[in-house]
Amino acid sequence: MSAHESLSRRSFLAWSAAAPLALATPAGKNLPIGLELYSVRNELAKDLPGTVTAVAKMGYQVVEFFAPYFSWTTEQAKETRKLLDDLGIRCNSTHNGMNAFTSEGLQKAIDLNGILGVKYVVLASAGRVNGLDGWKQLGDHLTQAMEKLRPAGLRAGYHNHQAEFTPVEGKRPIEVLAASTAKDFMLQLDVGTCVEMKSDPVAWIEANPGRINSLHLKDWAPGADKGYRVLFGEGEAPWQKIFAAAESVGGAEYYLIEQEGSRFPALETAERCLANYKKMRG
Repeated sequence: MSAHESLSRRSFLAWSAAAPLALATPAGKNLPIGLELYSVRNELAKDLPGTVTAVAKMGYQVVEFFAPYFSWTTEQAKETRKLLDDLGIRCNSTHNGMNAFTSEGLQKAIDLNGILGVKYVVLASAGRVNGLDGWKQLGDHLTQAMEKLRPAGLRAGYHNHQAEFTPVEGKRPIEVLAASTAKDFMLQLDVGTCVEMKSDPVAWIEANPGRINSLHLKDWAPGADKGYRVLFGEGEAPWQKIFAAAESVGGAEYYLIEQEGSRFPALETAERCLANYKKMRG
């Protein structure tokens, strides 16, 4: 991931002068649809206000900033929040490294996320974890962090990858993590990695009612030229069943399309994925 470049005030003011956009919700569907900005990471590093503006113009209602945001100053966070407000979009969650969950980093996470209007401070990856005991210790650590986030109106969360759905000592680490964290701890479901590991995303949602508050709508298909490069809706994920479970049982509040690459340029990919989503939802 590229380091976040500082916003120049001139660039920011030029983009934030744009009139607020009217963002449509798919007919009959009330959950906001957003974009994990890692999907357009190279563009974001070069021109944050321009990239976020382009994403909003496509019709995305929510964005999720990823780890480089943690290097921002409070002034940069305030400028970015103004940009979001001017565009009429929200940042409901951020992706973070472990540095945001240390005793030293938590206050900065609280400050930055508070300015951005975030609800969920999500650990994007655990890194190397040794055995089920290691996953239990991680859950305990995140639970302790949650105690400091709650008074600030924030909640902690965790974003899974393949490892969490790969059995260790006969049990999936994601189950240990769920059992060792509080009931108001978000289990942000990355659908694509769950499907790749041949786990059932619908069963996982139903087993954790009220805790799947957001989902990364990343698809997956077998094949060297496919994998995560397929667009949303082109892979093997059973999306209609996933949406039904997420909205009736999971406690989903918003969706985030995520794309790790495709046969199209990144911004075009984001636009095509959103079109597929709206077509699928009716």
